[in-house]
Amino acid sequence: MEDERSGSPSTSSGRLDGREAARAVLDKAAHENFPVAPFFLPRAWRADLMAVYGYARLVDDIGDGDLPPGGADAELLGLDRDRAGDPLAMLDAFESDLRRVFDHAHSNIANGNIANSDNAGGTGDTDTADGASPEPRHPLLRALLPTVRRHRLSPEPFLGLIEANRQDQRVRRYATYEDLLGYCELSANPVGRLVLGVTGTTSPERVRRSDKICTALQIVEHLQDVAEDLRRDRVYLPAEDMKRFGVTEADLAAPTAGAPVRALIAHEAARAETLLNEGTPLVGSVHGRLRWLLAGFVAGGRAALRAVAAAGYDVLPGPPRPTKLSLLREAGATLRREG
Repeated sequence: MEDERSGSPSTSSGRLDGREAARAVLDKAAHENFPVAPFFLPRAWRADLMAVYGYARLVDDIGDGDLPPGGADAELLGLDRDRAGDPLAMLDAFESDLRRVFDHAHSNIANGNIANSDNAGGTGDTDTADGASPEPRHPLLRALLPTVRRHRLSPEPFLGLIEANRQDQRVRRYATYEDLLGYCELSANPVGRLVLGVTGTTSPERVRRSDKICTALQIVEHLQDVAEDLRRDRVYLPAEDMKRFGVTEADLAAPTAGAPVRALIAHEAARAETLLNEGTPLVGSVHGRLRWLLAGFVAGGRAALRAVAAAGYDVLPGPPRPTKLSLLREAGATLRREG
């Protein structure tokens, strides 16, 4: 059988590589600060949220150079396996595959071919016999097809996540806090907007609150990962704040944080907590199980901030992580406040 890069059916081993590549990405959901698709949600929501998570996690892994070895993801996207280490080439190929998602979903809707669209992602073949646009190549993007079609999702949030990872290849330092917020508009806020889209609860005010929560979660993750990001030659602490607190990059490379670094991290953590507080009324604006899910997002941020504080704001030895018990406590507290 022909190679999948030609648009024809792949070999059996190629399909196995694709399944393994997809599973390696989805397994990371258990290690996030927030619940991705918890058991109490309706099954359809869980499937759609995992499809969105798979997309977001894969694009981040491409941008961070965290893909599994062997180059299977590159081959799935139509590149030679040795291009897997070229983030910009991978992101370009990924964007092309994303556009296949929307072209295929829209053509199926226009042709009334709903069943084929809902079953997309099963075979892995990219040829079509009925005149529809070609399916995407990567299994995680094929899994996204039914979600995009069912909820009439727009490409903009997905494209924003790709652009954030392109920016990571070009911009490795942020001069001001406002600059960092601009990055979070691409790297974090689209995820919350997609959750609202999947659950059918989008409104201007909810989007505004969601953006606050997502930006806060992104900043918290940056605080947890200061040392890891520096090893990637990235610093997400605003340069103006580092100067104000007398912190240099050499200080960030130390095994433990001195007083200036701790003060800086505490300052940024307070900013993240303010954003969480501003976004938390989103929880009270919805009902039922969605309220539990959004409370879990807020709780994940609060519990992570508590873990950072419990470490004395010394994030350099490794990322402080919250316990499951602290996450549950914060979720309960959020629901009581917003109930």
